[in-house]
Amino acid sequence: MAYLYNTPQQQREMLQTIGVDSIDELFDQIPAGLRLGRPLDLPPALTEIELESHLRELGAKNGSPLQRVCFLGGGSYDHFIPAAVDAIASRSEFYTAYTPYQAEASQGTLQAFFEYQSLICQLTGMDVSNASLYEGGTAVSEAVFMAMRATDRHGKVVLLGSVHPEYREVCETYLRQINCELVVVPTPEGVADVAAVRKAVDDQTACLVIQQPNFFGCLEQTQELVAAAHAVGALAVVSFDPISLGLLSRPGEYGADIAVAEGQSLGTPMQYGGPYLGILTCRQEFVRKMPGRLIGETVDRAGRRCYVLNLQAREQHIRREKATSNICTNQGLMALRATVYLSLLGPAGLREAAELCTRKAHYAADRLTSVSGIELAFRAPFFKEFTLRCRHGADRVVAQAGAAGFDLGPGLARFRRAGLDAANEYLVVAVTEKRTRAEIDALVAALR
Repeated sequence: MAYLYNTPQQQREMLQTIGVDSIDELFDQIPAGLRLGRPLDLPPALTEIELESHLRELGAKNGSPLQRVCFLGGGSYDHFIPAAVDAIASRSEFYTAYTPYQAEASQGTLQAFFEYQSLICQLTGMDVSNASLYEGGTAVSEAVFMAMRATDRHGKVVLLGSVHPEYREVCETYLRQINCELVVVPTPEGVADVAAVRKAVDDQTACLVIQQPNFFGCLEQTQELVAAAHAVGALAVVSFDPISLGLLSRPGEYGADIAVAEGQSLGTPMQYGGPYLGILTCRQEFVRKMPGRLIGETVDRAGRRCYVLNLQAREQHIRREKATSNICTNQGLMALRATVYLSLLGPAGLREAAELCTRKAHYAADRLTSVSGIELAFRAPFFKEFTLRCRHGADRVVAQAGAAGFDLGPGLARFRRAGLDAANEYLVVAVTEKRTRAEIDALVAALR
C-alpha cells in the first residue's frame, strides 16, 4: 500500500521556498483565540495489523441487506442488481475516468452518458434527459429553479404534502434565500385533493411539484394534478419511482413538463445513503433552461460518429449571471450503473420487476394488517410501498421486527412535518422483488 509523506529535509526546502522559518509561522495570521492551543486528542498510533483489525471491528457493527431482511423504504430500496452491473461499472476505463471536459479524450465516457440519456428518455416518455444530477432531492430543487426560469415566475411554488419531506426541506432551504413562497398542500388522506390543489395554484405559480408514487407509497391522480397546473400557466414537476414505470403511466404520457427521480433503484446498492443518482428530464422546449450537462451525438471531420458536450449550463463555462445552475458535474458511475441495469432488464424485465414488487407489497400489506393493532393508514392504491398505522407505536413495531432480523421504516415521527396527527404511530414499509413469501410470513410471525 502506498503512503504519501515528506522528510524533514523536504519540509525545510518547502518552507525556505515560500519564505518562512517554520510550519508554526504559517499560522501566525490566524488569531490566537481561534487556535486549538493543544495537541489533538488522538489515540496512540497502531501498527498496520492492529489498525486493520480495529477497522474490521468497526465495520462489523454496520448492518446491511446481506445479513438482515430489508423492508426499508422512503427513497432507498433493496432491489436486485444483476452481477453484470458491478462487472462493467468496475472496469478501470469507467472507474477512473474524470469529468469529460475534453471531448476528444473522453469518447467512451461521453458515449456511456449518451446511452444513459437515451434510455432515461425511453423510460420516462420525455424528450430530453441530462447526464444526471447528484440525487433525488437535488433533482427536485433544480427542477423547481428550472420551472421558475421557464415561466419567468419567481414568487411562488406549490408542493404537495405527500412529496418526500427531505425533498421539501431541500427546496425550502434554497427558496428561503430568494424570497420565493413555498405553498404546501396538506395531504391528510395520503394523496392530494385535486380541488384543494386548484385553489392553491394561481397565475403567480411557477410550478406544482408532485411525487408518484408519493412518499406514503400512494398513487396520486397525476393527470388531474398536471391539468390543474397547466390551467394557470404553471409547469408540472413530477418526481417518480423509476421501477414503477414498468407498470404505471410514464410522466411524458400524462403531460409532465419536468420529470425527476432518485435513480438509486436502477442498479445502485443502498450503500448507507449514497452516493446516489439524480435523474432530470424535460420537454424539448425547456432544454435551454436545463441544469447540468447534455451529451450529443455528431460526426467528426472524417464522417465518423462521435460524442460531444452539447450543453454545460454552469457558471464555470458561461457568464456567471447567465448560468442556470451551479451543478458542476454528474454522477458518472451511478449513471453508468443505471445504463447497464436498464440495458440488461429491457422493457419486459422492468415490467416483471414492477409486477413482482406490486404483488409482494399487496401480499405483505394483507398479512401485516392481520396483526392486532396494525392497519393500513390510507385507502389509496399503492405500488411497492405502503404506510401502516401501528396503534401501539411505530417504534415498538420497528424494535420487535429488528430483534427478529427484519428492518422496517422509516417511522414518520422522524419527519417533523409529515402532515399526520400522531406521527409516532405511522410507519412506511417497502417490499421489492427480492422479498419472498417466507420472509413476509416470518415478519408477521415475529410481530404476532
